[in-house]
Amino acid sequence: MAIRSRAFRAQLLCSVPLILICAGPVAAQEGDGFFQMLGRIILGAGTAKVAIETPQAVSTIESAELERDQPDTLADLFKAIPGVQGAGASARALGQAFNIRGIGNSEQTASEARIIVSVDGAPKFYESYRMGSFFGDLDLYKRVEVLRGPASSTLYGSGAIGGAVNFTTKDAGDYLQEGETQAFRFSSGYESNGGGLKFGILSATRIGDAEYLAAFNTTRSGDRTDGNGAVLAGTAYEGWSGLLKGKWAFGAEGEQSLTFSLSRTDSDLENTPVAQTGGAAVIGSFGLHDMHAVDDTVTLTYRNEFRDNPLFDLTAQVSYTDTSVEKSGFSMGAMCGVGTLQVLCDSTYGYATTTLKVENTADLSGGGWENYLTFGVQVMEQERTASSSLGALGFHPGGTDSRIGAYVQGEFTFAERLTIIPGVRVDFGEQVPNAASAAAGGVAQEGTAVSPKIAAMYEVSDSFAVFGSLARTERMPTLDELYSTQAAGALPARTVSLNLDKESADTVELGFTLQREGLLAEDDSFQMKVTAFHNDVTNMIAVTPRVAGGPAVPYFSNIASAKLWGAEIEAAYEAERWFAQLAYSHVKTQDGSTGRTLADTPAENVVLTVGAKLPEQALTVGWRASYFDGITTSSATTSAPSYDTHDVFLTWAPEEGALAGLEVNLSVENVFDQTYRNNLALDNAVGRNAKLSVAKRIAF
Repeated sequence: MAIRSRAFRAQLLCSVPLILICAGPVAAQEGDGFFQMLGRIILGAGTAKVAIETPQAVSTIESAELERDQPDTLADLFKAIPGVQGAGASARALGQAFNIRGIGNSEQTASEARIIVSVDGAPKFYESYRMGSFFGDLDLYKRVEVLRGPASSTLYGSGAIGGAVNFTTKDAGDYLQEGETQAFRFSSGYESNGGGLKFGILSATRIGDAEYLAAFNTTRSGDRTDGNGAVLAGTAYEGWSGLLKGKWAFGAEGEQSLTFSLSRTDSDLENTPVAQTGGAAVIGSFGLHDMHAVDDTVTLTYRNEFRDNPLFDLTAQVSYTDTSVEKSGFSMGAMCGVGTLQVLCDSTYGYATTTLKVENTADLSGGGWENYLTFGVQVMEQERTASSSLGALGFHPGGTDSRIGAYVQGEFTFAERLTIIPGVRVDFGEQVPNAASAAAGGVAQEGTAVSPKIAAMYEVSDSFAVFGSLARTERMPTLDELYSTQAAGALPARTVSLNLDKESADTVELGFTLQREGLLAEDDSFQMKVTAFHNDVTNMIAVTPRVAGGPAVPYFSNIASAKLWGAEIEAAYEAERWFAQLAYSHVKTQDGSTGRTLADTPAENVVLTVGAKLPEQALTVGWRASYFDGITTSSATTSAPSYDTHDVFLTWAPEEGALAGLEVNLSVENVFDQTYRNNLALDNAVGRNAKLSVAKRIAF
């Protein structure tokens, strides 16, 4: 059979070294090497566990990768994470959303409600017409954790059909070594494509048992171009971000702590497309405008470890997030009118969310069992606002969404071999329309969502383990799905949607892990995790079709079901002098009504990273190749041919001498200046882009 795709050739190429490595001798894995993605600690799945020992598909991006890759967008951020991509615009600052295993896009209303995003534990959510869903500056974060699949619903909230993404901001302790009380870090960066400039300053202070951090970043870039030199409209932007964070330890041996965090990202875009998600046809239809977005996150977290009492390890957090967008200066503003054309009127949109979460983990271990029981309650109120120069917006209804969730999760380990993790969460919700939405027919709604799961892992030997899980989650309708309306025009009107059933997803995961040492050298190591999944989504909420001359219909209805299935491979090899990583993802989907591939389905892809470590020169160099197969979905805009891209990177970080504390990162993305489009993006990708960042830490 002929090999017909680049992704298939890449799979074949990658399978040969994997088979050879797997044939090596078995040994216990002890190291957590920097490049060993599966050797990192996962904090968001319950008690802290190494990724390869977690019976769920999980990945984490640490600060070293964030510094090395200098990501500007979600697509940049998740390049080497299987099953996770950015969707929407290719490079527009406010036009990207999350996609996990074919769930999530930036075009469909409430799509991002199926993925739960948090910053320092604070839930984040934003959705409006052809906008992205996350506006935080990636320079603020030291860690990003991704938990794929509905099993995440137990701890994060019912409805996590795609999974959960957790961002963690930087801490003062990340920049202070033992004995130091003050450190400053100065950084600057340049990007060749668009002439982007970045500057940052960070201060870390330690006074007794208290630590304080203050950081400020500025960013500015012109319009980017694709591989053909064509301008990607509206990719120019400027902005700033800031972070204030303090942590105070007290009590016996510092077992209690109080942490305060305040972050803001402020973005300005001029003459940018009204449709931030991209696509030349849509840009031509709605024109350009000016946009100002502000994203705030505030958290206050108390923790008491109760080191003398195994029944208590208590965390209580109150948080507030606010994402607001102001739009003005429309090039087609003369067409501003009531109804759908209000999208061309001066307007403001916002989401403000207040959350209280209290959680405790009890150590009930005894006999041959390790037994941890985590239980908690989360109370959340989200207010959705919108207004334009002509009043309320029917396609962006306002209101309040209140939730109370209670959950419990157990983690039982027997004889250090068998781990069982059952859990269940119940969320009670109430959605209340604001005055304008009520005048359009909206009435208060109540609902309950239940999310049970059970996961297990069995270590057959010190180097081989199998795992699996069963999970179900339910998603209550959002304010947008309940209260959106549209006036009659060429087609009949759409009314409020008050009889929506909950979406539900039933997921099965099966997989295995492999850990081996001493394969090609005495101190090398290899880790691999393979996961297969099958997800049935029923009562899917989608826009109701209209028939010309027919009656008015609800804006949304339960008209579809879907199946999503596939496999992921995450593997890493590390030796004293070199390293390699492999990320493979293949997602298949089917619309239950039509039998066609869902529009949000990502193309099959392989990402291979190979690098060398030169400790004498304080250098790390590497190459990353990404292979994407062609795909045809139910939508022409998310169908695309195959392509491959290549990146190179270099990090220089001397640890001794006068240059200690200096860090230089140089990378060249899309080295061969390819012109291509990822199928989940609506614009061509950025052409060749050289990135250079220089940072210096000074400590006292």
